Amino acid sequence: MRTIGITGGVGSGKTEVLTFITTYYDARVVVADIAAKELEQPGQPCYRKLVEVLGNGILDAEGLIDAKTLSGLIFSNEEALAQVNAIVHPAVKRYILETMEEERKKGTEFFVVEAALLIEEDYQDILDEMWYIYVSEPVRRKRLKESRGYSDQKIDSIMAAQKTEAEFRAVCDHVIDNNASIENMQKQVANLLAF
Repeated sequence: MRTIGITGGVGSGKTEVLTFITTYYDARVVVADIAAKELEQPGQPCYRKLVEVLGNGILDAEGLIDAKTLSGLIFSNEEALAQVNAIVHPAVKRYILETMEEERKKGTEFFVVEAALLIEEDYQDILDEMWYIYVSEPVRRKRLKESRGYSDQKIDSIMAAQKTEAEFRAVCDHVIDNNASIENMQKQVANLLAF
């Protein structure tokens, strides 16, 4: 089983890459953000710890962790952010390693992990290869305005918090140039998965 990490800046089209892989290949894809949300549900590993550390104020009327409240809290408080990361990131990594092992036993051909913090969390140490989805900044900005309705200010703040193109390229084994058509991206992905 080949294990692949996919990363790239906001608006680079990682979702389109994952959709193509899951549609046409024997692949299991784990998106770290989705895994984290599942692990924050009641009865899951992160729920109780997050409530203990941050208090009941992060819960909504049904007793679920309110994502908006949580993100508002951690982005205005570095200590809270560090506490949340110390709880969530190791739990997500454990989940990914366990899922990877299950898929290996099933004989799945490709296991793909998508995460914004693949490099920061040292996923290159547990995956066979790392792919960087590259799109120029002007194209990313245009896509984010059109598809998500983001303002320039919001795009600036997200991009400022992410790694630079040089930092992504320094760690990743392969680069998918996703500036052009979807067909062009699909051809690059197919070529990489064929070798």
